[in-house]
Amino acid sequence: MRSPADPAPARGLLVAIEGIDGAGKSTQAELLARWLQSSGLMVRVLHEPTRGPHGMELRRLMPLGPEVLTAAKEFELFREDRRRNVAESIEPTLAAGGIVVLDRYYISSMAYQGARGLDPAEIRLANEAFAPVPDYLAVFDLPVAEALARVRGRDGAGDHFEREERLARARAIFLGLDGFPFMRVVDAMRPVEEVGAVLRADVAALLAQRQSPVSATPDQ
Repeated sequence: MRSPADPAPARGLLVAIEGIDGAGKSTQAELLARWLQSSGLMVRVLHEPTRGPHGMELRRLMPLGPEVLTAAKEFELFREDRRRNVAESIEPTLAAGGIVVLDRYYISSMAYQGARGLDPAEIRLANEAFAPVPDYLAVFDLPVAEALARVRGRDGAGDHFEREERLARARAIFLGLDGFPFMRVVDAMRPVEEVGAVLRADVAALLAQRQSPVSATPDQ
């Protein structure tokens, strides 16, 4: 156990994996986390929306359509879900020197609520008032037609939230992002192993620039 005289651990690393539906974010988040854990590092994988009260309300309302879940309501629920996630999970892990791998973050709000007509810049400001900026941002990109084919193959016909027009607008916002410390646009049409290799190389390079992250030891 760390004694009071021991120095505090270096702040951890925040990795966000983003992109339109069907790009393979969840798969790569889990693969990256397992690779990091295999080196003995403390890693936490988180997903948005969460299973907290605001996240569950989002899940309940999404199938009901845009007339029920307006863009403003969607933004509000995502923001409050994220606020809780930051306070309860993201910040404590980073403060302990661990690595957080996020399957979607506030960048998705910029893209998806932006695609519904809200201002992505204002969404970013509202979130960065409490949410830490990712140290590494991977934006998975693939054509909208391919994204729709993957989503329909996974979930059936899909719903109005996966319409081609909205995905196209969201993709354009993702590709227009800038101002992040380290951002990589990744071709999500590449094989799973090739995509994973890009993430591993980038994250390894970032870790090498920092003090060693905290290992996942039983007494922490």
